[in-house]
Amino acid sequence: MTDLKQPAAARPDRGGPRRPRVRAARRGVPLPLLVPGLLAMAFLLVPLLALLVRAPWRGLPSQLASTEVWQALQLSLISATAATAVALVLGVPLAWLLARTEFPGRGLVRALVTLPLVLPPVVGGVALLLALGRNGIVGKSLDAWFGITLPFTTAGVVIAEAFVAMPFLVISVEGTLRAADPRYEEAATTLGASRFTAFRRVTLPLIAPGIAAGAVLAWARALGEFGATITFAGNFPGRTQTMPLAVYLALQNDPEAAIALSLILLAVSIAVLAGLRDRWMTGA
Repeated sequence: MTDLKQPAAARPDRGGPRRPRVRAARRGVPLPLLVPGLLAMAFLLVPLLALLVRAPWRGLPSQLASTEVWQALQLSLISATAATAVALVLGVPLAWLLARTEFPGRGLVRALVTLPLVLPPVVGGVALLLALGRNGIVGKSLDAWFGITLPFTTAGVVIAEAFVAMPFLVISVEGTLRAADPRYEEAATTLGASRFTAFRRVTLPLIAPGIAAGAVLAWARALGEFGATITFAGNFPGRTQTMPLAVYLALQNDPEAAIALSLILLAVSIAVLAGLRDRWMTGA
């Protein structure tokens, strides 16, 4: 006789085997983890809160209406946008080469491409001077043959910002390319499309979110660049003085103007994080 009282785990289920439901138990946070975590939170948030508390809110409109602030803001926005455009034109093909092609020394090239992420910005500015300065290995030829001088010019600001910001775009786009299925490109090529047409018609639409995220990161990094800019382009109001440089200069003469510029940069950073929230963060 068949035993009708079978255990629940052994009973057949029409819908197939069900996975046991695991309920996350709410447990107390260990004190050795809670205290350092709270200290880390305070360490990161208190300086930002101090900036908001000490901000001259009543005089903020007059500070933002000054000619120096608007010159620095305008130059920063233009140069950061131009640097992002340079990063897009050069960085997206570089990311495709790193993700889709095999060549000797690819790992070394990837390491060198990401080097500006960890390189001190001042060192990057010195390297740009040695490469693109009037006596640099490339700048000497640019000056002699074409009369082009990059250091201490607005173009030099764009070059310095693009140098430090492009790796953010390359890393983002390369990661998106590695996650994308290459079979779509292969199918396009088997149907007669060239590699460039497949890249333009198939690959670019697939990796558009990664390109957008990388462009936003590169733009924000270019907007906040200081070390390479002041080393390679100098600090000339109206020509090379961006907002970070204006903050540094105003901190010595007009602290309220420095706080006003800092608030602008803080607002831009918050906007960047809000724009990337769906990509990098998970909701509760």
